Amino acid sequence: MPYNSGKQIFGVTDVVTMDDIAKRLGVSKGTVSKAFSGAEDVSESMRRAVLETAVELGYTRQLRSWQAPRVCVFIENMAYENPDDFGWGLVTGFRKLAEPEGCVVDIRPLDIDMQRQHRYDEFMLRYSYQGGFFLGTTLSDPWTAEFKTCRTPTVLLDNDTQHNPRVSQVGIDNDEALESAVRRLTQLGHRKFGYLSASLGSYIYQQRYAAFFRALNVCGLEAERSCAACSETAESNTACIRTHLPRLLEAGCTAILCSHDLLALEVLEHCRRLNVRVPEDVSILGIDDLPACQTAVPPLSSVRQDRTELGKSAYYALRSQIHGIHISCLKLHPEIILRQSAGECRK
Repeated sequence: MPYNSGKQIFGVTDVVTMDDIAKRLGVSKGTVSKAFSGAEDVSESMRRAVLETAVELGYTRQLRSWQAPRVCVFIENMAYENPDDFGWGLVTGFRKLAEPEGCVVDIRPLDIDMQRQHRYDEFMLRYSYQGGFFLGTTLSDPWTAEFKTCRTPTVLLDNDTQHNPRVSQVGIDNDEALESAVRRLTQLGHRKFGYLSASLGSYIYQQRYAAFFRALNVCGLEAERSCAACSETAESNTACIRTHLPRLLEAGCTAILCSHDLLALEVLEHCRRLNVRVPEDVSILGIDDLPACQTAVPPLSSVRQDRTELGKSAYYALRSQIHGIHISCLKLHPEIILRQSAGECRK
């Protein structure tokens, strides 16, 4: 069934009505209304049937003039509760734009069990959410597959929109990030680069991995596949570093880029254990510019992405989706922050 369109922000006119759902199920409109409201005299099986039928027909909940719109930020595989956490700025930026507009923002941790228990569109109808913003999801998540065809306005941080006009992506421009990083380090005399990545089961790490090789080509450097390595799983970063860091150093890499700061910080620690001097023997650079970069020894160079602005961009994209403006992708410019972990090449 084609996507509904033409709705004003947070829904005013529905192409599909409760009457349509009631007729399809052979029940009264009142039963459908009670199912949506969570009334105790409607069984869970009936409520699920109503939600499934609503999704099948393309129904979108209509807000009354007195109702505050509700959206949800779903967070998986990401810390967000403290100011130093990566997710903190994203959530804060999103709320800074959403809440002054009268939008109610719920924050929900997301896990695999929850995704297997509920279909995405049904879940959003069940809890009266007009849209969702997703942080930290992976390509193997059950809901990721549903984003291909979902009707709920949705924004993903650093994940594939899968050509669904209802789904938008926000993030930094990774090609610009990696190319800028390589160029800055070549200005310091580096010509042999290595790259260490977290598991490529994540869309963003796939993108950064490919962007690294494109950056080398653009900068006229040799792009050797042997000079890049990735963790096999999300939990195997340490094993990846132990295996591949000595190999990259032996191959003559004088600069090593990492797919994110936490990995780069761990590389710094392994260099210390190997008596490899940073930046005298090798320069290290991460991506994200977490607060921990400034207190590392030596302070870690990084690609800064403004997480508060990314959060604001996510709300802008979600609001646009709810308006019927189908944004594909919003990319912010990154900023290269060179600290003491990056220096002139001495080889």
